[in-house]
Amino acid sequence: QVQLVESGGGLVQPGGSLRLSCAASRTIFSIDTMGWYRQGPGMQRELVASIRSVSTNYADSVKGRFTISRDYAKNTVYLQMNSLKPEDTAVYYCNVRTSGLDYWGQGTQVTVSS
Repeated sequence: QVQLVESGGGLVQPGGSLRLSCAASRTIFSIDTMGWYRQGPGMQRELVASIRSVSTNYADSVKGRFTISRDYAKNTVYLQMNSLKPEDTAVYYCNVRTSGLDYWGQGTQVTVSS
């Protein structure tokens, strides 16, 4: 079993930056996929970014603004969010797929507003 603890959400002005962190309770291997999803008000949950080994994938809406990275020693995945827009407002969920199973973080609120 894997527990995921998220942190870093909050309120930020448009154009600002925020960094989300997600720490796993046990070793996550490079072959395993870690990612971030988000769900805005009245919206379906959507993939924001994912990383497996050295490969990354981003939603078109965040490409060039967000960067996903991992610290293998800390079993932690990060999402650096720059040039934030009001439409980025959502609950962000960490995800890890390991040994064929999916695990989810508790979600962290990101609000972009002036």
